[in-house]
Amino acid sequence: MTEAVKSARRSILIVHGGDFKPPAEVYMDEASTALREAVQRDFPDHVESFGTVGIELAYYGDLGNAYLRSKGRHYDEQLDIGDRRNALESLRKITQRKRFGLQYYDKLRGKSALPEAIADVASPVLGVLGLTTLLVSLVAKDFALYLRGNTDFTEQVRGRVRDKLTELLRRGDKVALISHGTGCAVAYDVLWQLSHDERYRDEFSEAKVDVFVTMGSPISDNMVRRRLLGAGRRSTERFPTNIITWENLSAEDDYMCHDKTVADDLKAMMREHVISSINDYRVYNHAMRYGKSNPHCSLGYFIHPRTAKIIVDWIELPDDVI
Repeated sequence: MTEAVKSARRSILIVHGGDFKPPAEVYMDEASTALREAVQRDFPDHVESFGTVGIELAYYGDLGNAYLRSKGRHYDEQLDIGDRRNALESLRKITQRKRFGLQYYDKLRGKSALPEAIADVASPVLGVLGLTTLLVSLVAKDFALYLRGNTDFTEQVRGRVRDKLTELLRRGDKVALISHGTGCAVAYDVLWQLSHDERYRDEFSEAKVDVFVTMGSPISDNMVRRRLLGAGRRSTERFPTNIITWENLSAEDDYMCHDKTVADDLKAMMREHVISSINDYRVYNHAMRYGKSNPHCSLGYFIHPRTAKIIVDWIELPDDVI
């Protein structure tokens, strides 16, 4: 029996998704505000304890922004920041958790299941033809570049996330790793590196992340998983071995997670006893961007009642390690 560790520091590490991103301090402020609002709304008795939690951001938005601009994409940063602010303010006005259900979601302007339906049909077909990267590049050019796996961009992005996560693990923090969209795949790859890559495993293979939260994750897509680290390995080397609990949130009509579940796809992790539980939650994302529904928006995930419940459950975990 090891000596119990008392009052371990708790830290949330956020890994953002792809596409254009505002400066790190802006994204950090909106994400932390949305998380705090969710806890305040649903668990007001835990606001004080949430205030003791450190919140960090693994930011690689500058890398993605530069690449997308090099491909001719335009980004109006000030307009984006303003629209994000408006989206968050609209979400904060939803003061009852029951309003995050289907009835209210169906009333959102511009709501459409078409992008998700197209992804459902096209992904398996293009996957068989070996054209998954082409499909991804149509909607997420930076993610397509990341999936190639042999680019400076891929390693630089992983490095940004790895540096932040290893800092927390070296400090002995209890970590909740919250990722969105493309960031889910990046976070997964980094966890795999810390588990199995010879450059990191000696120091970090025994370090655990309390909870790995994925929001709007493409990992459920079989063709994406084939491009993640460890996909060609055998037995436990296929998967990260440093996650205790995996919580996966998939919003209705979110095309990035057109396959809504990961537990069935990664049940071998349970069979191999490299993780304690994998839980899938189908949710409704009420975020509005530029006047219409955007079910992939990170703000709608951060402020969702399910996210608040996951955070509070994690905060309530005992500090003692037996």
